[in-house]
Amino acid sequence: MTDFLVIVALAALGAALAGLLAAPAVRVLRRRSVALSLFAVAVLAVAAMAAGTVAVAQAMFLSGHDLGVVMAVVAVSGVVSLAAALLFGRRIAAGSRELARSARTVGSEGGFVAPAEPPTAELAALSRALEETSGRLAEARERERALDASRRDLIAGISHDLRTPLAGLRAMAEALEDGVAEDTARYHARMRIEVDRLAAMVDDLFELSRIQAGALALTLSRVSVYDLVDDALAGAGPLARASGVRLVDGGVVPLPVRVDAQQITRVLGNLLVNAIRATPADGTVAVSARHEKGRVVLAVEDGCGGIPPEDLPRVFDTGWRGGAARTPRTDGKGGAGLGLAIVRGIVEAHEGRATVRNAGSGCRFEVELPSAEQQGEPPTAAPC
Repeated sequence: MTDFLVIVALAALGAALAGLLAAPAVRVLRRRSVALSLFAVAVLAVAAMAAGTVAVAQAMFLSGHDLGVVMAVVAVSGVVSLAAALLFGRRIAAGSRELARSARTVGSEGGFVAPAEPPTAELAALSRALEETSGRLAEARERERALDASRRDLIAGISHDLRTPLAGLRAMAEALEDGVAEDTARYHARMRIEVDRLAAMVDDLFELSRIQAGALALTLSRVSVYDLVDDALAGAGPLARASGVRLVDGGVVPLPVRVDAQQITRVLGNLLVNAIRATPADGTVAVSARHEKGRVVLAVEDGCGGIPPEDLPRVFDTGWRGGAARTPRTDGKGGAGLGLAIVRGIVEAHEGRATVRNAGSGCRFEVELPSAEQQGEPPTAAPC
């Protein structure tokens, strides 16, 4: 047992001596090729093995012939090991260079194209990570393009909507200045309407900017959905009567919610105004509320004739106007394409979701909000 321990100690001493002599190579090989690093590791392993073997052979007092045989075996093994290490290192280096070339395509229009067969599991994992990153960058680029297009549409739409009332105001002001207006009271009333329309556009722009900046402050309170719907219907009633559209009860359950009542009333008001303007005369707009899977779902269904399926994902985008059925009219009752964007922003600020789908002869807009019970309130009945 003592002889065995001596042999182990001598082998360890020889390997340690080889390692100490090779230690400076670690600093020299920093930032060098992985192939060279792998070859240096193999050289160190072979040198440590040879040093340990020679030390043990000397201690065992082998004959010259036996020592020569041992050294020959060590030399052949070392050469084979170094050749294999060099081959594997070159292969890994080539795979790394190919992956580096492919990485330069991340974020390009064509997207990242992963190498066919990465030589190691680590390079394969890196390749998958780069592919996922390239996919996310492509999605972000598409979102940015959509936002840019939305901003351009919004600017163009707002410019058109502002130009119309401003041109009318200028014409009426000139008529009043020149004294050619026969009914000045009617001109003043019309000017007041146009000014109110401009003020509403500015208010919508200001509200949307607050929503997009994350500066919308909510004052939450426990209210009944019935009261929210009732307030929204009262506000939209005059427009519905003027347009010849009937507002009907689609089944409103008096459910409790904890929301900012003013903001949610605005959400319902925007949906109702949007539905009334899109529904032809003698049509109906139905409002409903139900409880579904711990959520309160408010719905407004109109008779607009439907939205093309390709436009449905863009309905809540800023500045979206859609086809002819939903294009703002030129009689002063059109919008700037901000109402539905405001709806989505307010609903998402309440941790809810706004959706739209074609249903029947029109569209069904739904707003999902957390119920008061889901937010930790006791499940008591809401006042009607």
